[in-house]
Amino acid sequence: MIKKLDQLILRSFIGPFIATFFIAFFVLMMQSLWKYIDDLVGKDLDLITIGKFLWYASASLLTLAMPIAILISSIMTFGNLGESFELVAIKSAGISLLRFMRPLMLVAIFLCGITFLFANYVIPYANLKFKTLYYDITYKKPALDLKQGTFYNHIPGYAIKVGKKDSDGKTIHNVLIYEQQYSLQDNSIIAEKGTMGFSGDKKFLEFTLYNGFRYQERGNAMDTSTEFIRLGFKEYKKLFDLSSLQMMNTPDSIFKNDYKMLSIRQLNKSIDSLGKAKDSFGARFNNELTSTLHYNQLPDSLWKKVPPVKPTVKSFASLIPDSARFVVYENTMTIATTMKNSFQFSGAEWDNKKRDLRNNQIEWHRKFSLSLACLVLFFIGAPLGSIIRKGGLGMPLVVAIIFFLIFHLLNMFGEKFVKDDITSPFIGMWLSILVLAPLGALLTYKAMHDSQLFNKEFYYRFFKSIRPVFKPVVNIFTREKKFS
Repeated sequence: MIKKLDQLILRSFIGPFIATFFIAFFVLMMQSLWKYIDDLVGKDLDLITIGKFLWYASASLLTLAMPIAILISSIMTFGNLGESFELVAIKSAGISLLRFMRPLMLVAIFLCGITFLFANYVIPYANLKFKTLYYDITYKKPALDLKQGTFYNHIPGYAIKVGKKDSDGKTIHNVLIYEQQYSLQDNSIIAEKGTMGFSGDKKFLEFTLYNGFRYQERGNAMDTSTEFIRLGFKEYKKLFDLSSLQMMNTPDSIFKNDYKMLSIRQLNKSIDSLGKAKDSFGARFNNELTSTLHYNQLPDSLWKKVPPVKPTVKSFASLIPDSARFVVYENTMTIATTMKNSFQFSGAEWDNKKRDLRNNQIEWHRKFSLSLACLVLFFIGAPLGSIIRKGGLGMPLVVAIIFFLIFHLLNMFGEKFVKDDITSPFIGMWLSILVLAPLGALLTYKAMHDSQLFNKEFYYRFFKSIRPVFKPVVNIFTREKKFS
C-alpha cells in the first residue's frame, strides 16, 4: 500500500516538474537573449557562435529554474490530489501528510545535490567560456554593410561613403574614400562608379573604381612648403584589410581568476589569501608612515625625566631661523603631500581588497544557498497545494509566482546589501532562506492540521461572527453622519 502511494505521488510530480522546468528555463533564456541582443545584432555571427553563446549563458540559469520548477510542480501535484479528494482518502487511512510527502522530500534533496554539483563544477566552466566569448563578440566590429549616403568607418584607417548601390549589390556610384593616415590631411579618393567584391579568402574587400581622382598632400606640419598631388585615373584598384572585422579568439586564461569562474575549493584558497593580505595591510601601511615621519623612530621616554617648564615660545615658526624657514616649509609640504598620496592610494587598495573579498564570499555562499532553496521552496509549495486544493495552472501558478518573486527579491536585496558592506555575506546571501524557511514550517504545520487558510467560507464565517461586536460602533457613526 505504501509503495503504491509512493509511486502515485512520484508519477503525479514528475510530469509537472519536467514541464515547468523547461518552461521556466526557456523564459529565463529568452530574458538573457533580450539582455544581450544589442551585442549580437549586426555582427554577422554564425549560428554555431550564437548557439554557443546561448548555451554558456543559460548554464547559470539552472540555479533559478530548478527552485521555481520545484515550487510550481509541488503546488500543482498536491493541488491536483486535493482537488480529486485523494488527499482526504489518504489522511482518512491514517497516513500523515509528512509520510505522504516523504518520497518527494527525497527527490527535493536529490535535486538540491544536483544543483550544488552543477553550481560548483559546471557553472564556473560555463561562466569562463561565456565571458571569453562575450568579450570577443563585444569587441568584434559590425559586419560590412555599406549603406547609401552614409559613411562606414569600422575599417581602421578608412571612411567610405557610397552615393548609390545598384540592385546587384556590387555596382556602386559616387564613391568617396578618406584615408586616415594622421598626416597633414586625410588622403581622399573620388570616383564616379565602381564595383566591389571580396577576395577568395574573404580577408580583403576589393574596390575597382572608374573615372576618378586621388588627392594627397605631403609635407611636414612645421614646414609651410607642402606638396599637393592630384592623380586622375580611369581604373583604380583599392584593397581594404578586413582582419579587424573578424572575431578574436581570446584565450580562457585571461579570465580564469575571476570569482565567478571558481569552485568551492578555489574560492576557499582565494578567500584565505585575500584575508591574509587584508590582515597584513595595516602593518605595511604603518611601515610606510614610519619611513615618512622620522620622529616616530625617536625614543619618547625622556620627557618624563625633564621637569615641566612653562612655555615661553609663542609659535613653532619663531623657533626656526629665517634662513632655514623656507626649506622647512618646503620639506613640510613635501611630507604632507607624500602622506596624502599614500593615504589615497592605500585607501583605494584597501577598498579593492575588501570588494574582492566580499565578491568571493558572495559566490561561496551562493552555491550553497541556491541549492538549499530547492528544499525550502518544496516545503512551501507542497503544503500550499494541499491547503489550496486546486490543480492546473490557475491559482497554483499565481501563488507560485508570488512566492518566487519574494524569494528572488530577497536574494537580490541580500546580495546588494553585502556588496554595499551593509551586512555580512552570511546574512545577505542566506536572507531568502532565513525568511522563507520559517514560513515553510508554518505552512507545513497548517497543512498537517487541515488549516482553512485559503478557504473563503472560513473568512466569511469569521467576519460574520465578529460583526455583532462592531455593529454598535457602526450605528453610532451612521447616526452622527445623519444628524450632521
